[in-house]
Order: sequence, then C-alpha cells, then structure tokens
Amino acid sequence: MDNCIFCKIIQKQAFADIVYEDPNLIAIIPLEQASKGHTLLITKEHIENLFDIDEETLQIVAVGVKKLTKKLVYENKPTGINLLHASGKDAQQSVFHFHIHLVPRYKNDGLDLWIRNKL
Repeated sequence: MDNCIFCKIIQKQAFADIVYEDPNLIAIIPLEQASKGHTLLITKEHIENLFDIDEETLQIVAVGVKKLTKKLVYENKPTGINLLHASGKDAQQSVFHFHIHLVPRYKNDGLDLWIRNKL
C-alpha cells in the first residue's frame, strides 16, 4: 500500500524505532506513548483490520504478542499490561494496517484505559 505508513516502515522507507522483527511481524515504539514501553506489534503483510486477517496470521500475531510481552516485562518491569486494538473507522482505527498496542502498566500510573458503560 503506497500511502500506508506501516508499510513504509516495514520496507525501511520511513524511520521508526524498531524493537522486534521477525519474518511476519515488526514491533515499533509509537510516536505518542501511553506508558513507558508502549509498543505497536504490526503484521508485515498489509492487512487492514481484524475483519480481514486470516486465522493463521492471527495465531502468529498471538504468539508475537506473548514474546513481546515477555520482552517488555523483562526490560520495563511493569505490573500489568493492556492489549488494545481497533478495527474500523468507527472503532477509532487511525492506521488501516493491522496492529496491536501493548501498553505496560505500572502501580499508580494514572492511566484509565478501561471501558466505562455509558448507556
């Protein structure tokens, strides 16, 4: 995809702080971090969202999340972690290339990423 920033990062046509890479996945530090160690895990194949990802690739992503979580815990010593994902414009997806946010959490970090029922 010519205009996809993640594709440009994967092809090394745009700079990013890459913290993990394998044949199927790449992990980068986002420009705006919610917490110390906040990382994006991105499929190397351009897949728009959860609706389009095949099961095999989703399994690869799940294993990648586990590996990256271990790395984040080792390096940053968080006491918890949030996994965040948005699929589709109405879910606030901002980059239309499949990715998962791994947000390390720390005691008294002041973040509130949990959903509140507003109905």
